[in-house]
Amino acid sequence: MTDQELFLKASSMVSGTQDFTQQAVPKVAFMFLARGPLPLAPLWEKFFKDHDGFYSIYLHQHPCYSETMPEDSVFYGRNIPSELVVWGAPSLMDAGKRLLANALMDLSNQRFVLLSESCIPLFGFRTIYDYLMNSSTSFSDSFDDPGYDARGRYCPKMRPIIDITDWRKGSQWFEVHRELAIHIVSDTKYYPIVQHYCTSPCFAEEHYIPTFVHMMYPQLSSNSSITWVDWSRRGPHPRTFGSNDITEAFLNHMRFGSTCVYEGNITNMCFLFARKFHPSALKPLLLLLSPLMLGADT
Repeated sequence: MTDQELFLKASSMVSGTQDFTQQAVPKVAFMFLARGPLPLAPLWEKFFKDHDGFYSIYLHQHPCYSETMPEDSVFYGRNIPSELVVWGAPSLMDAGKRLLANALMDLSNQRFVLLSESCIPLFGFRTIYDYLMNSSTSFSDSFDDPGYDARGRYCPKMRPIIDITDWRKGSQWFEVHRELAIHIVSDTKYYPIVQHYCTSPCFAEEHYIPTFVHMMYPQLSSNSSITWVDWSRRGPHPRTFGSNDITEAFLNHMRFGSTCVYEGNITNMCFLFARKFHPSALKPLLLLLSPLMLGADT
């Protein structure tokens, strides 16, 4: 099945939030976009433990990656049909939409979060679940940047469908509710334009959803990201954290070191996930983050 056939099938099968069967338990779809292995899987196993029925997992890995997870793992058998993903190419956004389309076919999935193999949860499952389910909007940031890395990537050939005044940038690690997910997967007008004209050094995954949501559905998004990333070092990639970086103070900085608005109220709980973590960080994360996550759910 081609991506176009998949998106069409998903769009024709899915229903809006208002049609959700009330007898079913609403679930969060955790969509992992990974190059190969999942080095932080043991931390996620702890996160998902004892919460069956409240989540779904979808895993997009390199099509040639053949190793499988143990049968008792929450990731076992969760792979979707994948295609080659090249960093900096539109194929990265293709993979995100592929994950969304697969997740939308389960009507009980009501929230959809995109993650990578280097992401970690910052709170316990119940805390994150309640935070997402009680939100009336999605979490996808979108901003207008006149600099080279934003407006500088705009291609004039996108006009008149997408004007430079509507061109936006944001994090590719989005979280959306079902209504917005349906709009993204169903879009056949804006995505082909970005897909065709936004090529290196333009990164489609940083521009398509921010621009699309800004133009068409700004009321459906909080215009903020819930995935913490450190871009303090200039370059094409954010900072990666290893074992020596993991301290309780650092974890709490990510968890409570910001201020934002949630459902009309000021809060310091702005980020539910974080990246980018090296496999060497797993051991200290298990030692320090696990108790923090469990404590947040009590």
